[in-house]
Amino acid sequence: MTDVAVHAPSGAAAIRPFPTLNVPEAELTELRRRINAMRWPSRELVRDDTQGVQLGTVQALAKYWGTDYDWRRCEARLNELPQYVTQIDGQDIHFIHVRSQHENALPLVITHGWPGSYIEQTKVIDLLTNPTAHGADASDAFHVVIPSIPGYGYSPAPSTLGWDPIRVARAWDVLMKRLGYNKYVAQGGDWGASITQELALLFPADVLAIHTNMPGTVPPDILAAAKAGAPAPDGLSGDELHAYEQLKDFYAKHLGYAIEMSNRPQTLYGLCDSPIGLAAWILDHDKDSYEMIAPAFDGNPGGLSRDDVLDNITLYWLTNTGIPSARLYWENKLDFFDVKNVTIPVGVSAFPHEIYTAPRSWAEKAYPKLVFYKKHDVGTHFAAWEQPQLFSEDVRATFRSVRT
Repeated sequence: MTDVAVHAPSGAAAIRPFPTLNVPEAELTELRRRINAMRWPSRELVRDDTQGVQLGTVQALAKYWGTDYDWRRCEARLNELPQYVTQIDGQDIHFIHVRSQHENALPLVITHGWPGSYIEQTKVIDLLTNPTAHGADASDAFHVVIPSIPGYGYSPAPSTLGWDPIRVARAWDVLMKRLGYNKYVAQGGDWGASITQELALLFPADVLAIHTNMPGTVPPDILAAAKAGAPAPDGLSGDELHAYEQLKDFYAKHLGYAIEMSNRPQTLYGLCDSPIGLAAWILDHDKDSYEMIAPAFDGNPGGLSRDDVLDNITLYWLTNTGIPSARLYWENKLDFFDVKNVTIPVGVSAFPHEIYTAPRSWAEKAYPKLVFYKKHDVGTHFAAWEQPQLFSEDVRATFRSVRT
């Protein structure tokens, strides 16, 4: 791995090395104390998760987190990565920057979402920067930049209003150009999908193409009907009907966290005071992700292990970003799934257990320059984290069309 661009700016715009992580042991001791002192509620009155994150799941998580979980393992792995901080628009931005050893590597900015962090994307760094070590061609190499959204991880909470996805996208463009990348590609899911699509809208001459695993493809009438819980509109194909039912279920039963954070994020003091409260809030993101994560704490890991899950939750706890990250929902005025009128080349990965599995028919209408579409048999909302190999293959395939 090589360092950042040699012509980095100075002064307020300087690119500064991020300090080596070394959380004081007293903080980890206090975390375990709070976990083990949890005052538990009574068990849910149903046999499934319709009342929320189940007591057995959270107690199994707490038993492991409060005794055997090792943050130092995660910390050591993060310290192996080249991390930096730079100030943009008055805000410190933390980011990973790994340059490929291959000539003509394509600059790529990847953006995480909520309740994720930059930890989500760490599994794909070597796959993308060092493709020949993973059975791919040198011509598929990328220089990878992974920023932390302000208020997430080691990008501190904004001290001013206005940090919505549009402003974050503007900051990302400054970051990429500050690193010497005047032309680049972008990828994102969840908030990252929104930010990535805004990059495409704001900077179509500089962003060569985007890839998304949570695309904005839903026609307005269909989105309105799903939000209203109406019967499926007539004339939908099989894939379209399935996507509609996924959306209707999400808006009816699984959007509570987003409604609260959109309206009253500051009320969520428990996210800063109770590790278990924070963990349960993070686990309750979407139905299929929860159903994939919960078995890991019963000894049956799927795409994510219990260490994967707790690395991310522990990062939220140690950085005290439960409420700061929630404020992004309050700032946001955009919808997630609607058509954004992106005109540059786009690649779409449709995972079966995403909040909705975007049909090819909708993707083709939403993105007039759709250069890649693939519907997968496995995978949830956290694509890069859970299915890094499939994710990386799709990213490579998408951006081959814009390489020179």
